[in-house]
This record gives sequence, C-alpha cells and structure tokens, in this order.
Amino acid sequence: MADKISLKWIEGMAFDGEVNGHTLRIDANESVGGKDTGPRPKALMLIALAGCTAMDVVSILNKMRMPYDDFNVNVEANKTEEHPVVYTDFKIVYRFRGSALDREKIEKAVSLSQDRYCGVSAMYKSIGTVSYEIVLED
Repeated sequence: MADKISLKWIEGMAFDGEVNGHTLRIDANESVGGKDTGPRPKALMLIALAGCTAMDVVSILNKMRMPYDDFNVNVEANKTEEHPVVYTDFKIVYRFRGSALDREKIEKAVSLSQDRYCGVSAMYKSIGTVSYEIVLED
C-alpha cells in the first residue's frame, strides 16, 4: 500500500497539502516570493523525524509504565551551502522532565526507536548521520 498526498496551488508560493485527511499549508518566505503563511517543505522533514521517533518513544515508555511529566524532541540539521541544498546530518535531543525518570528505560526506548522502529530515521541515515542526546530534568 502506498502513501498518497495531494498538493494544490493557492497563490504565489503557497500550496495546501492534503495529508491523511488533514490540510497543511506550505509557503516560501518573502525574499523568494512567498508570504510566509506556512513552513518550508524541507523543514517538514525535521518535523517528520521528530514526530516519528517521539511517537515511538511515547509508545514504548507507556508499555514500560515509565512516567514523565513533560517530553519534547528538538531536531537540528546541518545543510550544504551549494545547490541543491540538502541536509547532511541530523541531531535529535530528547528532553524529559519528571521526578521518577528511569534513565535506563528512556535509553532503551530511544535506542529501540532509532535502531528498529523509526522509519524516518532509517531513511535519513541513508543520506547522513543521525545522532541523539537524552536530557533528563527534575
């Protein structure tokens, strides 16, 4: 079964994408003719990576019954300066806050996501380096 999306031109550099029954606007910044009414397509690649691994980690930690008060994922990617501008490496920072955090369980959940479950991470590893860091806060 293939994934399918639809992209419709709105105006200027703005397009609305239909994804899983949801609409997502993409646009360019004003310096290249857009109106900045949505994110750039390449940055959505970083959202896809963060979302994929974050959902894995939440699912695994729920199965492990490991509580946390807050969880967020930040992704930073370096890119080439010459055209076509592409990402060369990705760094994921998993940040947890809570009073009963178990580092061992969190490391296992992140490792399982990165090494086994996250298809986006697996794809990106074929084009560059994917590294990660886990930050625990009380």
